[in-house]
Amino acid sequence: MTTSVHLETDQIDAGVTAAGVSPGRVGSVELIVRRPEVDAREVLDVGELVVGRGLVGDNYVERGNPRTDDGRAHPEAQLNLMNSRYIDVLSGGDRTRWPLAGDQFFVDLDLSAANLPVGTRLRIGSAVIEVAAKPHDGCAKFGARFGIEAARWVNRSRELRRRGLCAVVVEAGTVSAGDGIRVLE
Repeated sequence: MTTSVHLETDQIDAGVTAAGVSPGRVGSVELIVRRPEVDAREVLDVGELVVGRGLVGDNYVERGNPRTDDGRAHPEAQLNLMNSRYIDVLSGGDRTRWPLAGDQFFVDLDLSAANLPVGTRLRIGSAVIEVAAKPHDGCAKFGARFGIEAARWVNRSRELRRRGLCAVVVEAGTVSAGDGIRVLE
């Protein structure tokens, strides 16, 4: 991976404006990333989604969550999706840095709460996922990797879900890079 880029807020805003608006109803899966262990990343051509588990081979279940009462994985955080246009700007246009964000799916789709309210179901490849209520915020690791201004920028507007969203698998299936992702009516 190349040298990290930490943009200032005005650079982020200008980059996002130049990137344009993602589609609202039908988009595409740009990158799939599995996290087999803490801080490890594997880019996949195809991923398998399983109900109650998320992405096969991802450490979501094993890693657990220190913020849950029992230390187990948060049930609404099986999957993390981030807008591919946002991460492209934040990574300085270096696609090899996208996996550092820690999300499993980078999609070209408007992830805002106005477009995808909690409970919205999405067809992603042959699977179906549901938008969870749990917020997906930028953490200290995100700030270290993309800069403090990037972390502040993604966290500034929760309703826009700049950092992305959490989702759960409701129908198992496979997802390939380049597949569509669409809102189910």
